[in-house]
Amino acid sequence: MERRLVAMFISGALLFLGGVYVGYTNQPAVNWISSVTNKEPAELGGESVDFEPFWRAWRIIEEKYVSIDTLDRQTMVWGAISGLAASLGDPYTVFFPPEEKKIFDSEVRGDFEGVGMEIGMRKGILVVVAPLKGTPAYNAGVKAGDKILKIGDESTAEMTVDEAVRKIRGKKGTTVTLTLLRNGEDDVRVIEIARDVIQIPIYEAEKKGSVFVIRLFSFSERSPAIFRQALKEFIESGSSKLVLDLRNNPGGYLEAAVDVASWFLPAGDIVAREDFGHGKEELHRSRGYDVFENLALVVLVNGGSASASEIVAGALRDHDVAKIVGTKTFGKGSVQELLSVTSDTSLKVTIARWLTPNGHSISESGLEPDVVQEAAGENDEAIDPQLDKAIELLKELPQKSES
Repeated sequence: MERRLVAMFISGALLFLGGVYVGYTNQPAVNWISSVTNKEPAELGGESVDFEPFWRAWRIIEEKYVSIDTLDRQTMVWGAISGLAASLGDPYTVFFPPEEKKIFDSEVRGDFEGVGMEIGMRKGILVVVAPLKGTPAYNAGVKAGDKILKIGDESTAEMTVDEAVRKIRGKKGTTVTLTLLRNGEDDVRVIEIARDVIQIPIYEAEKKGSVFVIRLFSFSERSPAIFRQALKEFIESGSSKLVLDLRNNPGGYLEAAVDVASWFLPAGDIVAREDFGHGKEELHRSRGYDVFENLALVVLVNGGSASASEIVAGALRDHDVAKIVGTKTFGKGSVQELLSVTSDTSLKVTIARWLTPNGHSISESGLEPDVVQEAAGENDEAIDPQLDKAIELLKELPQKSES
């Protein structure tokens, strides 16, 4: 979840690596930087770090590499920083050299073209978090939980999430071929998808008997205002039983999640805990819209429910406002901050983990539903046993009453 987009410079090892080429051509500077870092280990987390192997490797390349005239030393610096980020083992901490930064900035603005699906990393394997409803990926049959083995002819084995995103996205009208693994090891599918301009859907609403259903597809900047419209439809329906369907909702903005949860929680109730480690924590609290005097609420989730979806579902359950039905959520519970390294490069770094109000770590294990209900098989998409189970449960739940 990209919660902050902050323009600032970082110091320490990254700024140090940014001066590699200057350092190499001015050896006293190299010696000075190395001596400072070794004499003051507290600047590096209290641990003594020997940078000499890095400089030795740089000198070996300069002295021995056969195509020395073709070296792009600035690209070598970017590669070193990328390796530094990759060494953390966190798929969401990524360095963006100049061209990649331009692409990422356009994605943050929302003016991108592609296939319309959220992807993530699970146990070192690229997976589809969720295809967005109505997008090329959704219409082509991509499913939440599909493992991405290849993009075109290129294996994803050593690919980061952001690298995969850049390869999948592209100009409207062009195509991308994905090799996907679904269910078992023999269920490999090759799907060709035509890219398009992605219009992210927000919600659908309908009344099923005495139960009202709101399907929320994303937590975008527009979601809070549009969710109010959905709630207006719910109130006008005369129903007091609500299914909030967050299946295949890959998340989005924290502020949108807090706003949605605030319709069901009193002012001041904790919606999420942001754990920065070392005992530092920030609490995000309900704004207390809490307009429903009599309400029975069920939240539907599955493996495509991630990030902001998990925050909302976890908050409503922890405060005994709702029951969760479906299957285990994805487990995308980390917070990234975007920081400038130079004027045309940036580093997206994980700075915190999301916890539910009761302290459950979303990123470690996702959310287990109160009532487990598997989805229909691929040949039975006309039926929806998860929604049926939610409706059945609502008929048994006591309604929230504030009278």
